[in-house]
Amino acid sequence: MRGDAPAYVPSPLEVERTALRRRQGVRSVLVGAVSTALLGAVLVTVVVGSPGWERVRETFFDASVAREALPAILTGLWLNVRVLVFCALGALALGLVVAVMRTLRGPVFFPLRALAASYTYGFRGAPLIIVLYLMTFGVPGLRLEGTPSVLVLGGIALVVTYGAYIAEVFRAGIESVHPSQIAAARSLGLTYAQSMRWVVLPQAVRRVSPPLLNDMVALQKDVGLISLAGPIDAIRAAQIATAQTYNFTPYIVAGVLFVLMAIPLVAVTDWVTVRAARRQSAEGGR
Repeated sequence: MRGDAPAYVPSPLEVERTALRRRQGVRSVLVGAVSTALLGAVLVTVVVGSPGWERVRETFFDASVAREALPAILTGLWLNVRVLVFCALGALALGLVVAVMRTLRGPVFFPLRALAASYTYGFRGAPLIIVLYLMTFGVPGLRLEGTPSVLVLGGIALVVTYGAYIAEVFRAGIESVHPSQIAAARSLGLTYAQSMRWVVLPQAVRRVSPPLLNDMVALQKDVGLISLAGPIDAIRAAQIATAQTYNFTPYIVAGVLFVLMAIPLVAVTDWVTVRAARRQSAEGGR
């Protein structure tokens, strides 16, 4: 019967290197904290000491105005959150369909590829605000039966615009998968659709997760543009409060709430990006 394996004992050199790395890490954190504090102190001194600071503080950072406007802005923010969820799901689904259409092979699929390419070229180049105006003011002007509400039309404008960007992200991920993997899947008896579903798309989505999340962060900010069409979201509520008080503090409140809403998604994006970089470096080192 074999005895237990001896416990691992690091060498003196390894212990010294570990201690050195620990000291360097602590020193880097301290230097970063001190430099950040100094820069913040300089900026605060410059801003607060400027001649017009008192006027700016009263106009943009009035605590009493912020407290009064906060409930209405929070109610409007809930509308932004709901629009974000539905638009994100719609843009992801539309982008995936268009990306698959652009990667179809064979002359019989040329009309689909041309349609998908025309869509991505057109909506990637068109400013979002113009698409919003066309959808929310132009479509109702046609007076067609069953025309959706302005809120729904604004959401459609966001979906078709961001769907074009997401389609190119998905297409890049699909084309990054080596063709030999599709050939291997087909040789095992899988159809082209099954090969895309079980072999190509899982790898493609994993590779393009960071840019997809970045598009979601951008979409989270742009949902505030639906206020241009009239729905009372956080931005419109801030505009109404500003018109009543002649004070711009409600816009600052809305901006802070949007930043707080974006922080979790930004953190997830950074984590996924770092994880993907580590995975890629690990695979490259094999």
